[in-house]
Amino acid sequence: MSTSFSAAAVRWLDPDEERAWRAFRRVMVAVQIGTARDLAAIGLSEADYEVLSTLSERPGRTSTLGEQADKMGWSRSRLSRHASRMEARGLLRREPDPADGRGCLLLLTAQGMKALENAAPAHVESVRRHFIDRLEPRDLAALERIAARMDQHAPERA
Repeated sequence: MSTSFSAAAVRWLDPDEERAWRAFRRVMVAVQIGTARDLAAIGLSEADYEVLSTLSERPGRTSTLGEQADKMGWSRSRLSRHASRMEARGLLRREPDPADGRGCLLLLTAQGMKALENAAPAHVESVRRHFIDRLEPRDLAALERIAARMDQHAPERA
């Protein structure tokens, strides 16, 4: 797919669309900075928390590297490097994937589960402080509708 566009062919944003886009970006940045700062204060990155929480919800607390990378929107190599750092800290371990000789499984360790259990209350409080409590129920419902619409039009992942 080509990413070069002729300026004449571009559907430029009108003022309302431009304001909405910039508002969306401000919200994303503000929430992400706040929650990342709060997680860092307890020794985890956002990516650490995402990996730990996702693995905790999976059967056997296990996922393939590929499934986890897809969920996070990361390349397999990027997640593999991050998993190596988490493994060195004892938060997870990797094992060969019996279904894919080139792949690996990510397994949540007892230490990783304990780290998640210790971090979860602070993370939820952070999400509330930086996001949920600043919105009204109708705002949250609107966000759910928007997310559902975005999911309908999301490209298929290989």
